[in-house]
Amino acid sequence: MRKVKTGGGWPALLYTLRKGREAGGIWQLWKAMRSKNACKTCALGMGGQRGGMVNEAGHFPEVCKKSLQAMVADMQGAITPDFWAKYGPDELRGLSPRELETCGRLTQPVLYTTELKRYQPISWEEAYSRIVGKLRELTPDETFWYFSGRSSNEAGFLLQMFARLYGTNNVNNCSYYCHQASGVGLTSVTGSGTATVTLEDVEKADLVFVIGGNPASNHPRLMRSLMSVRRAGGEVVVINPILETGLVNFSVPSDVRSMLFGTKIASLYIQPHIGGDLALLTGICKQIVETKAHDVPFLENNCNNWDELRDWLATVTWEEIIAKSGVPRAEIDEIAKRYAKAKNVVFSWTMGITHHVHGVENVQAIGNLALLRGMVGKPGAGLMPIRGHSNVQGIGSVGVTPKLKDVLFDRLQSHFGVTLPTSEGRDTMACMEGADNGELKFGLCLGGNLYGSNPDSTFAQQALEKLDTLVYLSTTLNTGHAFGLAKETIILPVLARDEEPQATTQESMFNYIRLSDGGPARHAGPKSEVEVIASIAAGVAGFHDRSAVAPGSAGGLNPHNGAESNGAATPGRSPGLHYGLEAVNWRSMQDTGRIRDAIAAIVPGYEQIAEIDKNKQEFQVGGRTFHQANFPTYNGRANLHTHQLPAIQGTGERELRLMTIRSEGQFNTVVYEDYDLYRGVERRDVILLHPDDIRRLHVDASMTVAVHGPAGTLRNVRIHPFEEIRPGNAAMYYPEANVLVSRHLDPSSKTPAFKCVIVRLEAEGLALAH
Repeated sequence: MRKVKTGGGWPALLYTLRKGREAGGIWQLWKAMRSKNACKTCALGMGGQRGGMVNEAGHFPEVCKKSLQAMVADMQGAITPDFWAKYGPDELRGLSPRELETCGRLTQPVLYTTELKRYQPISWEEAYSRIVGKLRELTPDETFWYFSGRSSNEAGFLLQMFARLYGTNNVNNCSYYCHQASGVGLTSVTGSGTATVTLEDVEKADLVFVIGGNPASNHPRLMRSLMSVRRAGGEVVVINPILETGLVNFSVPSDVRSMLFGTKIASLYIQPHIGGDLALLTGICKQIVETKAHDVPFLENNCNNWDELRDWLATVTWEEIIAKSGVPRAEIDEIAKRYAKAKNVVFSWTMGITHHVHGVENVQAIGNLALLRGMVGKPGAGLMPIRGHSNVQGIGSVGVTPKLKDVLFDRLQSHFGVTLPTSEGRDTMACMEGADNGELKFGLCLGGNLYGSNPDSTFAQQALEKLDTLVYLSTTLNTGHAFGLAKETIILPVLARDEEPQATTQESMFNYIRLSDGGPARHAGPKSEVEVIASIAAGVAGFHDRSAVAPGSAGGLNPHNGAESNGAATPGRSPGLHYGLEAVNWRSMQDTGRIRDAIAAIVPGYEQIAEIDKNKQEFQVGGRTFHQANFPTYNGRANLHTHQLPAIQGTGERELRLMTIRSEGQFNTVVYEDYDLYRGVERRDVILLHPDDIRRLHVDASMTVAVHGPAGTLRNVRIHPFEEIRPGNAAMYYPEANVLVSRHLDPSSKTPAFKCVIVRLEAEGLALAH
């Protein structure tokens, strides 16, 4: 297909009209998009109490194809009972990710067992009975609990609390496979694991770095902010092995001038080799110091380890930097020159930085570069990981991590009068490995696609098949429901964010808390996530630790006492005793307002959330935005880091460095369109190769090839000539290419290296048209 010359623009407008027809009319889609609910897709954030399509700065309309796609998916019709008679696991596995997503909304619980060999509808009562029975049968550390960023703060908090009071710290979320390296890296630099800036800061910058990301496809509403930077005379430096159309030029649909004439985004575009970011960032740092463009007073007064960084940069040779980054000295000097003259600089990045075995070190190197010129700790400048799902950051804030922060641990124990488990807990990959070796027997997934997001898809399927029971809380089907089947698999249909019967909250990547009003359910059958979690917890608590609660006490599970309980421990109990699940009145915790009361008392910076449903005042989480150089570290200073630069991999005669990529028509593992408009690719079973590599490897576009990776092989892959990628590098679509990706992790963040996979190609035969 023909590649467009600009992102956004008229194709985006025409696509909106098409999605409107799918949703039952433009007016129906407009009303849904304008409801007072946070956007369902990326963490850039919009919506909430200012109404849909309004961002934190109050700008309207803020809309992108991702938000339209997610909304229309929730507006589709229901999967009918006869569907399950027609589609067994084999048939579901024959459907593409897009076809699974468009099967319809899940509206009734379904059960798969190895004896049934297919899904069949069951009642909510049977589903609850099976889940509760299994949890009563197992020891807590035989279970794991996985969370998507799609859910609310209330559901996330409630489920992690349930898991811990049940007795396990095997609590983890989808960020382990995306931005965990950002959180770990930022914490080691500033003491806080989130962005140091607000949206307003981005638009005040006179230079924005976009490193290892493609927000034109994956976070399109950021493009308006980059447009504003360019119009004000600022610059955008893009660092990416692929020359992405939307980062070169973007036509912002909500701006008439941009729609008519387009907006040039990148003022400088640098293409390092895959895996060369750490060396490149180090080179920019070295040049800044050698040209004396660094801020010595800031470094001496506000940073730890300046002497060590200065001495280390002096020992790193330019020959090593150039060889390990693949970027010529002149280009490094040009980046440093533009950085040196800028007054306010924001550094943004996505998974092109985090999806490496040295992802945390990449983030630390960005921190070094920012701190060298005092670009953290003042307005209009700072560090900005461009987070993925709409509430992935909030899920982490409310305690979804194996090890709670000490303050959350202490406050949660005190608030509910319990003793929490102190076991280490497992990260996401450790849970997969525990399932594979038989140590784990039960998993519960709050949204997401655990199978689809895993590296080494063959291993992921094998591991999940060994579980006794796997429970999914989902709105639509995905590849996990087809390939991630335990001996017993239960899918529980849940409501979408804008269908919730009670208000919920979400946190953007700018640490901004939004209130979503919810709305009427589109289908009979699905339940609120909070109701589902509380019901399961109440069922397990009814048989758990009975001796700890006196009969008839307020801490029991009498459904009639829910209105009187605030969800906290029963007054009069001795503090510090372990009452397990029965320390909480789970019936009362079906009220999201009561959950917010607990969050306000437990999570630092979230104090205002207790009143948000009453006063409708959305707010910035305190203590995370740094407009002054005072950081939450042991001595108030930021930390600088030194590293050993990794060599460029994949330099063998038949080797390529492969990165997995998302298309313009998908969001995370969800594929809405099989084509990739911005790259001019009409299908997903392809490998993107530079013409130089096609000649070097003696293949051509008429062939199919087998792609051999460290974890497995993909066959019948078509070659797509792609001049926009740096020679020596290649790209394939995620999640289909995950079968190639090894389980090699960043040792600090436990994040897989989806972006640096060494592959070899083997010619197969002529590609047949279909």
